[in-house]
Parts: sequence; structure tokens; C-alpha cells
Amino acid sequence: QVQLVESGGGLVQAGGSLRLSCAASGFILSINIMGWYRQAPGKGREWVAQITPAGDTAYADSVKGRFTISRDNTKNTLYLQMSSLKPEDTAVYYCHLYLGNYWGQGTQVTVSS
Repeated sequence: QVQLVESGGGLVQAGGSLRLSCAASGFILSINIMGWYRQAPGKGREWVAQITPAGDTAYADSVKGRFTISRDNTKNTLYLQMSSLKPEDTAVYYCHLYLGNYWGQGTQVTVSS
């Protein structure tokens, strides 16, 4: 029943911006703790950002000031707005539902130098 589908990944130049989307179904996104993670080849999955039902947000130091996590309750969709992108941001980005530990399929983000 629970499903998370990421989209919006692609190739972008360093310094550019990209917005990732996570379309959720089978649960109400706005009353759950949601997050974004990323994984580069040969590396472990890294926590990127989190949003709580109260709307509180938190970010990894590596993306703080550059990325913004948000949601559209009407669309039941989670977003990650990424700006000032760096080659080090290159990874597969995953949407995460804390309750039940659900993951999306991931979307590839590649930042060229």
C-alpha cells in the first residue's frame, strides 16, 4: 500500500539548481517524519534532510544553507530543492518514510564540474 516514487533527477552543472519530488501514496505524508538520503557509488547511504509533522526541518552539515526540504500537503508530495550544487552532491537520492522504514526507488543526480 505504501509507495514512494522519486523524480526530478538529472545532469546539472556545478552551481546550478535542481528540485527533486517524492510522490507518496498509501499514507498521509504530512503527519509522518519524512527524509531525504543519498548514496554515491562505493559509499554508504547518507542522511541529507528531515521534516517532522510540526514542520520542523533539519539538514546534514554538508548541505545546510544549500538544500531545502518541504512538502505539498494537497499533493501528498515531498520535495528537496537543491541549489549551489557541487560535484560532491552527485549520488542517487532516496525519499524515506520513518514509520515502517520505507524507501523509494531513488533518482540519479549528477553534478558536472
